[in-house]
Amino acid sequence: MLEPLQYILGGGSGALVGFVLGLVGGGGSILAVPLLVYLVGVPNPHLAIGTSAFAVAAIAAMGVVNHARAGTVRWRCAIMFAGAGVVGAFAGSSVGKAIDGQKLLFLFAIVMVVVGIAMVRGRKTNGDPAATCDARNAPKVFGYGLGTGAFSGFFGIGGGFLIVPGLMASTEMPIINAVGSSLVAVTAFGLTTTFNYALSGFVDWPLAFIFVAGGTLGSVFGARLAKRLAGTTGRLTTIFAGLIFAVAAYMLWKSAAAFG
Repeated sequence: MLEPLQYILGGGSGALVGFVLGLVGGGGSILAVPLLVYLVGVPNPHLAIGTSAFAVAAIAAMGVVNHARAGTVRWRCAIMFAGAGVVGAFAGSSVGKAIDGQKLLFLFAIVMVVVGIAMVRGRKTNGDPAATCDARNAPKVFGYGLGTGAFSGFFGIGGGFLIVPGLMASTEMPIINAVGSSLVAVTAFGLTTTFNYALSGFVDWPLAFIFVAGGTLGSVFGARLAKRLAGTTGRLTTIFAGLIFAVAAYMLWKSAAAFG
């Protein structure tokens, strides 16, 4: 059991992640694990990953509801992609549990650098509005889903920065549909990883629910501020990417000893 202050910090960490997600539209969940390890003080990196996986899945599920109402989810593609990815997520999370926690944090920091670069570069917005998933592109959809699911499960992250381009590459759908559909996969991958980690006792359920509650509240304020700052999203994303680089550098420094 964690101390009461740690649960308070967990709620604050969730609020920060939700705020960033609401403000810049993505990438915030990558901060969940480092916040749980270095701010909240979760003693075991695997426990932090398992707990954050549930939080990311819950936050993504809320996003699915919003995108479904807006009609931006391509359900057949999302289910095909997520279905294959669940297999990969279970396999990836099984491998992740077997790796030393500090080494996993080191590798996680490298992933953060990749995420930061992807955010700075931005995403292309072209695509075919009539794109569908059928027998013609099913192998590509399943292949991309399996690969991104394994990556997501291994690191216990949503993996949206890979899922969105994966959906666009395998189906040629527009980015707005890829974003909406990706949240179905993020939810499925997160729940699969959570289940696998929970089997080994690597989920702190009270902390997970407090984190989600904080994230829900933070996303509301982040979305409100985003409306006020409309037109400056690109600059905000660049600033946030810089924060990701800084946190990644700190994680690399703290966890490098695991390879010594």
